Amino acid sequence: MYSYFKGILTEKEEGLCVVETGGVGYNILVGGAVLERLPAAGNEVKLYTYTSVREDAIQLFGFLTKEDVRLFRLLIGVSGIGPKGAQAILSQMSADDLRFAILSEDQGAIAKTPGIGKKTAQKLILELKDKLKLGETETIGTGETNAVMTGMSDARTEAVQALTALGYSPTDALAAVRKSALPEDATVEELLKEALRQMALL
Repeated sequence: MYSYFKGILTEKEEGLCVVETGGVGYNILVGGAVLERLPAAGNEVKLYTYTSVREDAIQLFGFLTKEDVRLFRLLIGVSGIGPKGAQAILSQMSADDLRFAILSEDQGAIAKTPGIGKKTAQKLILELKDKLKLGETETIGTGETNAVMTGMSDARTEAVQALTALGYSPTDALAAVRKSALPEDATVEELLKEALRQMALL
């Protein structure tokens, strides 16, 4: 129904914000990750939305990007996952991390979301793996380990592969390497040391 709302943020509280546009204030449900990135009340915002229509309610769910809305639509198409569950997943994981977890079949990373068990995560992966656009990512594999990287250097790719070979989940390995503040020309060894420090192992 609505693609996005652009207006003045008048209120924000846990799970909800109000955006005024055209003299009307709209209640928009937002996850914690979105709420943290919203400016203070009184500033202009733009939120992409999904309209959920039920017999007893019409609700707007807000997101910062079109990609988040696209993934949200895919998630609610999975049996057993409703709008609030889908929003919880996207609050727990970024769009890139969720895509990576699905393509690498890392159900443990998805199951970390409150209310999402391993069976639901497994079903989610099964139903969505073929629906994601593989052209958006680059698939790199060694042996039985497949990692999905987006715009990463060779050294960072090798660091992720090394961590997964050590037994870390692909999603945790990718997240740790991405958090590294090291320069682009950092070596694999430097990246590994920093990634392990991120995981509080050193």
